[in-house]
Parts: sequence; structure tokens; C-alpha cells
Amino acid sequence: MHVVVIHRWQEETTELVQALAVTLRITAYETRQRMIGGGPAVVASFADPQQARTLSTKLNQNGVATLIIDADAVRNKAGRFVVRRFELKEWSLRIEAVDGQCAEIAYGDIDLLIPGTRILGQSETITVTERKFSLGRTILSGGIPLTKKVERQEEVNKEERENVLYLYAGERPPVVFSQSGMVYDGLGAAMKMSRELNFAYLTSELRRLCPAAGYDDRLLKRLGQVRLLGPAQNPETNLDLAFEILARSLRRGRITG
Repeated sequence: MHVVVIHRWQEETTELVQALAVTLRITAYETRQRMIGGGPAVVASFADPQQARTLSTKLNQNGVATLIIDADAVRNKAGRFVVRRFELKEWSLRIEAVDGQCAEIAYGDIDLLIPGTRILGQSETITVTERKFSLGRTILSGGIPLTKKVERQEEVNKEERENVLYLYAGERPPVVFSQSGMVYDGLGAAMKMSRELNFAYLTSELRRLCPAAGYDDRLLKRLGQVRLLGPAQNPETNLDLAFEILARSLRRGRITG
């Protein structure tokens, strides 16, 4: 699936909104909703890449920059460096992946940090036991109210939230830190009492050590994820796509800006 993304328009004029609405075949109100926050925002998705390119060209002619991203390729995590261990050295970040692969990145090479919140939905079936009034037993007992034990199956939905941080440095694959997936012994004496505190400390230290790196926190909240991905993409299953879109838009803006 190829998604078409709009971003980096100069000004949200009535003329631009109307032109985009005609091109996207949606109402002006829907168009304005997609443009809230200044982009990037997914406006369409196609199985055929040629259809995506055709729409992209039409949008470009209206003065709006676009991105075309292969969502299926993004969902393949082979290209990401998922961190298991890390060490904040004086001039560089040392990282170790879950497969044992190691790398070292100079702080000066890090150009973008994007934090986010991954929402993990889980459901489980539990057995609920209740006591209910039994008319038959009450009659047999001569009118003494009696109950009987009744069991039923109930599906319970749980929602867990996990902090993640994507780090970008030049042409390297994205480096992914997840709060629950790392060992924090690399912090040494600075290690805190909980994963949440350790993760917050790691994020703040990377920001301090990489002052030239861009930072964008809109994916920390579900509203920001929904605005970026649009109504057709579920944030729970497409958060990696949201990171990819935001990173490409921000990094392209830094290069051209």
C-alpha cells in the first residue's frame, strides 16, 4: 500500500483548500481537518503506485509538497536498529541491538529525535462468578430466599502505553529505543528506580548532548498520531508508519530550509 502525504504548504488559503478538496474529492471541511497542524498528513492510499504518483503530481501542481511512502516496506522492521543496551559516552552514543550487533554514533551526527507513545491493546477472556436469585430453590425451601452460583465468560480489553524514541543520524537506519525493551545499566550511577524514569532521563540527556538535533513530540499523544495518519490508518498498528512520515518530512524541511 502506497500512502500519499501532504506537507510544507505556505499558507492555508481558501483557494488552496478548495483546490485540494477538488483534487482529493472530499469536502472543504474535510480538507481543513487534514491540514490542521500544518502537516504532514496522509490524504490517500493506493495499492497501485502509479495512482499514488498521479495524485502526488496533481497536488504538487496546486503548490503543495508531497511524499509517497510504501507502507508495507515500512512495516518490515528489518531496517531498524532496535536497542537493547546503550551507553552515553563523552562524545558518542554506544548502542547494542537485540541481536547483539553494536554501533557507535557521534552526538554531532544525530540530526533528529522523535518521541512517541505506542498503545498496545490486549484482550483476554475471564470467568466471572456471580450469585443470582434462584426461584426454584426458594420454592423448595419453603419460601426462604436462596441463590445459585452462575459462571459466565467475559472479554476484557486492556490498553497499555509504552514510551518509544526514534533517533536519526545521517544515512543510518532509524535507531529505536523502547521503554520496556531495554536494559538501563549503561546509565551507571545515574540509573533511576523505574523504567519510566530511566527512559525520561535518557531522552533528556540525548537532547542535551545533541543540541543541534531536531525534536518533535507530536506523536506522544493519540490526537497527533490521528492527525498525521488520517482516518483510514489505525495508530495502534501504524505507528511505525507515522514515525517514517514525520521523519521524512522534518528532515526534508531541514535540508531545503
